[in-house]
Amino acid sequence: MSDGDLERALAAMDEESRARIGIDAIVIEAGALKKAAGYAAEKGYRRLVAAVDAHTYEAAGRELAKQLEQHGLKLEVKAITANGAGDIIADEASIVELLLAIQRCQAEAVFAVGGGTIHDIVRYAAYTSGIPFLSIPTAPSVDGFNSKGAPIIVRGYKKTILSIGPNAVFADLDVLSRAPAPLTAAGFGDILGKYTSLFDWKFGALTHSEPYSAEAEQITSCALKKCVRQVELIAKRDEEGIAALMSGLLESGLAMLLFGQSHPASGAEHHLSHYWEMEYIQQGRRQLLHGAKVGVACIEISSLYHRLSNEQFGSQRHAPEQVAAHWNQIQALIATIPEAEQLRELLTIAGGPTSAAQLGISQELLDRSLREAHLIRPERYTLLHTRNASLAHEEGD
Repeated sequence: MSDGDLERALAAMDEESRARIGIDAIVIEAGALKKAAGYAAEKGYRRLVAAVDAHTYEAAGRELAKQLEQHGLKLEVKAITANGAGDIIADEASIVELLLAIQRCQAEAVFAVGGGTIHDIVRYAAYTSGIPFLSIPTAPSVDGFNSKGAPIIVRGYKKTILSIGPNAVFADLDVLSRAPAPLTAAGFGDILGKYTSLFDWKFGALTHSEPYSAEAEQITSCALKKCVRQVELIAKRDEEGIAALMSGLLESGLAMLLFGQSHPASGAEHHLSHYWEMEYIQQGRRQLLHGAKVGVACIEISSLYHRLSNEQFGSQRHAPEQVAAHWNQIQALIATIPEAEQLRELLTIAGGPTSAAQLGISQELLDRSLREAHLIRPERYTLLHTRNASLAHEEGD
């Protein structure tokens, strides 16, 4: 592992925590693809599959195959088929497509060469096949590379299914620094969403006794702060900035692995993003970048939460008892979320969209998602969930 922050995060964990994470190696450096091939050879893998798409094969898949060949290993490359809108989707069809490739060559391990969607397809297919997978990110675009949760579209509805994380991650800075600028901006947007996800996690723990981990919270918070400090270098796609962003994304993934659930990195802002994704799939429209949606959703949620604080939501007649009892603490936590304008400024520097309109999200869809997105994860007690439940109760009176 080459990144100091990741080394410190792992070194601070006890043996049980490190075992729970279950990652042999995390390499963030130029030329990491060579180490990926060496790792596969050391593990004695003979039959390997790599899941790619047309872009990620050119970005890293071709070179990975070359490096593996130099170690005497052969790789079957499986290009996942795009849907009718031209998108790669983590759905039933894509998973079965990869499972068939794994079965056909009796693969002993599978590489995920690409972004978040390719990783979601691979992690569930590898889990189902009972084999490990290795992560080759081709853009610093999401924080789910080393997650165990696989967000899968099942009959048009998104479900996060617990599966497996990678045995190793090889993030090649030569590859990542060449990634398209919108993908890098999306990665920053995904990180920025931790402002509201961390709040929602604390809110759920405070009002509904949801499980909480100070260790996982600290890892996520430090990753967020590091990326915000480096936003200008990230925007320039400077190697130092890209290394900081990739490290931050992987640290966020480590926090989720440590905690065992996605609470540290996914709150109401992710529920909005998932809601928009499902709407686009149902309409047969091209997908928007996950991190770009999360960044914009974070702005919307920040704006809503600050408004609820200013309106003294917790003191109103229909406020739940648990919220009213902790309202002063909740307001103090809301105050730690940057105002919407501050978040817009950061996303502008990073080069990402800053409004639903810029994404192409209609006002009607935005309004509907703010009313209904909590239903995607009804067991999560976010402030959005509580506000919407209170509105429904008030309208029913």
